[in-house]
Amino acid sequence: MSANSFDARSTLRVGDESYEIFKLDKVEGSARLPYSLKVLLENLLRTEDGANITADHIRALGGWDSQAQPSQEIQFTPARVIMQDFTGVPCVVDLATMREAVKELGGDPAKINPLAPAELVIDHSVIADKFGTNDAFAQNVELEYGRNKERYQFLRWGQTAFDEFKVVPPGTGIVHQVNIEHLARTVMVRGGQAYPDTLVGTDSHTTMVNGLGVLGWGVGGIEAEAAMLGQPVSMLIPRVVGFKLTGELPAGTTATDLVLTITEMLRKHGVVGKFVEFYGEGVAATSLANRATIGNMSPEFGSTAAIFPIDDETLKYLRLTGRDAQQVALVEAYAKEQGLWLDPAAEPDFSEKLELDLSTVVPSIAGPKRPQDRIVLANAKAQFAQDVRNYVSDDEEAGKESFPASDSPAASNGVPSNPVTVTAPDGTSYELDHGAVTVAAITSCTNTSNPYVMVSAALVAKKAVEKGLTRKPWVKTTLAPGSKVVTDYFDKAGLTPYLDKVGFNLVGYGCTTCIGNSGPLPEEVSKAVNEHDLAVTSVLSGNRNFEGRINPDVKMNYLASPPLVVAYAIAGSMKVDITKDALGTDQDGKPVYLADIWPTEAEVNDVVANSIGEDMFNKSYRDVFAGDAQWQALSIPTGNTFEWDSESTYVRKPPYFEGMTMETTPVEDITGARVLAKLGDSVTTDHISPAGAIKADTPAGKYLTEHGIDRRDFNSYGSRRGNHEVMIRGTFANIRLRNQIAPGTEGGFTRDFTQADAPVSFIYDASQNYQAAGTPLVILAGKEYGSGSSRDWAAKGTALLGVKAVIAESYERIHRSNLIGMGVLPLQFPAGATAQSLGLTGEETFSFTGVTELNNGTTPRTVKVTTDTGVEFDGVVRIDTPGEADYYRNGGILQYVLRSLIRK
Repeated sequence: MSANSFDARSTLRVGDESYEIFKLDKVEGSARLPYSLKVLLENLLRTEDGANITADHIRALGGWDSQAQPSQEIQFTPARVIMQDFTGVPCVVDLATMREAVKELGGDPAKINPLAPAELVIDHSVIADKFGTNDAFAQNVELEYGRNKERYQFLRWGQTAFDEFKVVPPGTGIVHQVNIEHLARTVMVRGGQAYPDTLVGTDSHTTMVNGLGVLGWGVGGIEAEAAMLGQPVSMLIPRVVGFKLTGELPAGTTATDLVLTITEMLRKHGVVGKFVEFYGEGVAATSLANRATIGNMSPEFGSTAAIFPIDDETLKYLRLTGRDAQQVALVEAYAKEQGLWLDPAAEPDFSEKLELDLSTVVPSIAGPKRPQDRIVLANAKAQFAQDVRNYVSDDEEAGKESFPASDSPAASNGVPSNPVTVTAPDGTSYELDHGAVTVAAITSCTNTSNPYVMVSAALVAKKAVEKGLTRKPWVKTTLAPGSKVVTDYFDKAGLTPYLDKVGFNLVGYGCTTCIGNSGPLPEEVSKAVNEHDLAVTSVLSGNRNFEGRINPDVKMNYLASPPLVVAYAIAGSMKVDITKDALGTDQDGKPVYLADIWPTEAEVNDVVANSIGEDMFNKSYRDVFAGDAQWQALSIPTGNTFEWDSESTYVRKPPYFEGMTMETTPVEDITGARVLAKLGDSVTTDHISPAGAIKADTPAGKYLTEHGIDRRDFNSYGSRRGNHEVMIRGTFANIRLRNQIAPGTEGGFTRDFTQADAPVSFIYDASQNYQAAGTPLVILAGKEYGSGSSRDWAAKGTALLGVKAVIAESYERIHRSNLIGMGVLPLQFPAGATAQSLGLTGEETFSFTGVTELNNGTTPRTVKVTTDTGVEFDGVVRIDTPGEADYYRNGGILQYVLRSLIRK
């Protein structure tokens, strides 16, 4: 019950129903707040308890100074939690382990139970092994169940053992698309109260739901577990960047072009740790599908959230997707009552402002390794000619001195080239060279939730087939929609056969290529690429294209709209200027250009209008939690504590609570620490957290082999997130990681200073030696450390490797928070200082003093960092809130929650 200090409790009547609400206009200053802060204000009013959430917090938010730097801590209580299976499995593993820990400490295991609705969508496990055939989907599903049976049995047990926990089974869709199409409430109803739907999710692209007016963002699994258990999320009232939209998108452009433009603008502006909120006349002209696409890319531009207010477009989408009439009426009535309804002419109080005229957007792609590196499509060929030089050998580049100074797209005679003749299994031959598109994937919730770009892709395929075109033989083409609704409208429009003929057969309903589950390239292509060190490419309609993420054989990765993915599959190379060069020839030998197969806006709109209806969503989601026969046939244990299988290589009891007592151990200074890794700028959680394929000659591969697992059954790191032994062996093991204290290496290598001459060794092996010697470890890093996905294993693995502190030039929000949640101290170099400017090589021994000040209930602004080589500086302590300090004092967020629940 709220303390209701502002007398905000009221009643809202909608039709025959009445709901308790908390009126925002009872708080002075609320009317001028941005939409996102109004949602936070309601959250505080409703959860005010006089202790963690007080009247002073509410007044501070009502009196928000848009120009001030964030300093006021508040406690945000999300209405629900959403998870995908890669991050969700360890969440459920931890909950199961906490039940046992509570029992051992004399508490009631039943106290470990989600207090907020928690929904998990299994979407990260399907791998596009099979492609280009009509039975690819069926084969991939069969392989998925075979690889993941233990995990799926565990999740089915969790669905029966925990209240308020539901699982959307495999083969249904991508978590964020399922969220906007079905799970999101926009206005939540619970216990007779109506309030804004808010959430945290264990995937950074949780922000896709921001397009529906729902405030939420990605957190690490450990933070999500705490939220499930009733712990509010500690945060500072953020700065809010107003992004004004005007005009309309021109013909020939897509939502992908728009979002890549916005990503470039906001990454350049700097929005890390801030909310972005869209406003202005152009918002009303932006479809819900396009809003969701923009919201989805929030992690790519670095903001915490990227939200759109509620308006008629929101209601239209809720009706289309099968929400009942009472729910839609409630959303409208509540939003208007609370001042949450879009006023296109309003200018809320924002901290900063940007503006984009939608009519200036042009066709674009992004790459070859970051989503914010936008390339105007017309310049893509020339930009590739420059970028490929970073991916070929020095010897080869030296032979290309004729490369022209001009950046003209026509200048191709100097592009590095190493043509290789490849023979396909059917006996035909073709030439493979740098720039060959070896993966073309329509994938990822970012775009597969958007019917306009999906229909555009299908129409490009139709027109290409009618011209006699198809994909090049070296291109692996995959279609992985975000929900079954996409298949339904393709079928209804008669477009599926054309996609199939170009090679874009259905491979699964899941993230696939966007998260590295692209599956292997054809054997002959992979062999040619590796034997001749070819810089081949992928083109995908996803949101991430970081190095080493998409496929281990592919060095350069480009984000593009679904129709451009089809076009590049037909062109077959990034050396083709698809805006000018012919993609191929028709049946009469005449050249076919992109303009010949690109659909008009009217054609796309006509298909969307006539092929998508409410009935499709009702059919797809009617029994969404039931699953198919395979899911229902899985045998599961019973009881409220899990029966751990000591032989399992998928699900193992983690060590986080071993030896834990009810009393905390005092925080200590760190002495005698060695550097495990010295890293550069933009090291992402993809570099840190285990992801993708497990190679046989790595520590993780050797572990699985020692446990009797055949190489063909290794599966991916993501699928084995419930086994900490596999995950710590894959932490910092990305094939593109460059550890500067082991120069000349790429991958999970370091130097082991516990041995004479400090030989190069696997990071995991060195960690084990350091821990055996009682030596704490430290990571040195550059700017934007931990950017990318909200991977909790990037922090869990770091902690389990024995790392006690990280010193970086700057952090991305989620990873910094996760480090604290695992008891790792995040420090920042002094302003203007770097590891290089301080002369740090990574061979030093470090000590950190002043950390013990945390035992006094305060957080030091800095701690003294010294080395045995005489370097000394004040490390800025990035424990930003009192709540984070409590987590650190307890050794981590889970330990804090566990002690709190037992004491209740």
